[in-house]
Formats: sequence, structure tokens, C-alpha cells
Amino acid sequence: MEFTDAITLEGQRVSLVPLSRRHEADLIEAVTDGALWLLWYTTIPAPEHMRAEIDRRLLLQMQGSMLPFAVVERSSNQAVGMTTFLNVDAANRRVEIGATWYRKRVQRTALNTECKLLLLTHAFETLACIAVEFRTHFMNQPSRTAIERLGARLDGVLRQHQIGRNGTIRDTCVYSIVDREWPTVKAHLSCQLTAPREACGHAP
Repeated sequence: MEFTDAITLEGQRVSLVPLSRRHEADLIEAVTDGALWLLWYTTIPAPEHMRAEIDRRLLLQMQGSMLPFAVVERSSNQAVGMTTFLNVDAANRRVEIGATWYRKRVQRTALNTECKLLLLTHAFETLACIAVEFRTHFMNQPSRTAIERLGARLDGVLRQHQIGRNGTIRDTCVYSIVDREWPTVKAHLSCQLTAPREACGHAP
């Protein structure tokens, strides 16, 4: 399987399905839950820009650098966000999981844990990745906490890495999980999804 081949990843709570324009209406509804595009430290499309963002991600897939998914909540059968494999480096068997957002209602729930378990399982067990990377804004503490809770380790901070759309300078935190760590991370995430809170150290 190629790194950017379209695939559906199925979990108990969520399905990660190939992104398409048919998800546009659901995603517009999702992004308005919490007015997510107003968050200054991240880049989430406004409702009127959703189609352009879907098209942008699909173009990057055609160019071989991204594999975009719609995050579909199985209980409602609605798309509640987006996620991707990006910065695909098939030659070095590395990908980044990112460009992820969820509607406010499902944030800090087991849905995100299951999404990451599905993506990491595909990366390490199907694509045979040697490392999976995560990046986030230094000031995005909810994202940093969520990444660290997965078991990813901080590789470092890229200072003055990017200029934000509001003109502010972004320092980027770079995290990773490497292949030898995957069995432990997988057990940890599976525990979060199935066991009582105290058995895993913290909740999903």
C-alpha cells in the first residue's frame, strides 16, 4: 500500500473515511460548534472557506504529500472534524499526524483517543513507519497536553518557525513516537479506551 492511498479506518466510536466534498455541510456545522476558526493559535477553516480547504487537502493528496480524512462519529453518522497524515516521507517511512480539528462537543472525549489509535496503528503496522511526528503551536496547551497524553515525546521547539495569519510568530513544538515505542503506546491507548480511569493513569 502507498502512503497516500485512500483508506477507511474503522473504530467503535469513530470512522476515519476519505475526505470528500460530500462532507462539506457536516464540517461547516462542526466548525461553528465553538467558532473554532477564531482560535488565534491554530489554523481552522471558517465556514465560508470549508470547500476550499477540502479541495486544498485533496490536491495535496494527489501530489503525494497528504492523506486526508473526515472524522465521522458513528453514533450520529456525521463528520465532526478532519485529520490527516501530512508531510508524507515514504522514502524514510515517516509521516506527521496533524491538521486535526474536532467540533467542541467531541473535544476531550474518547473519540480523539480512538482516532489517534487508528492512525498510529495504520502508520506503524500497515505502512511500517519508523517514526510518526506531531507538531503544534507552543501556546496551544490543550493540543500539547493531548499529544503528550498519547505517549509522544518532545523532540524540541522550532523557535520563530512560522508567521501566523494575524502576524504573530509561532514557535512550534515537535513531538514524535518511534517504532520501538509503539507497542507500549498502543497498550496505553487501548487501556484508555477500555479500562477504568485509574488503571491507565488518566482518562481518554
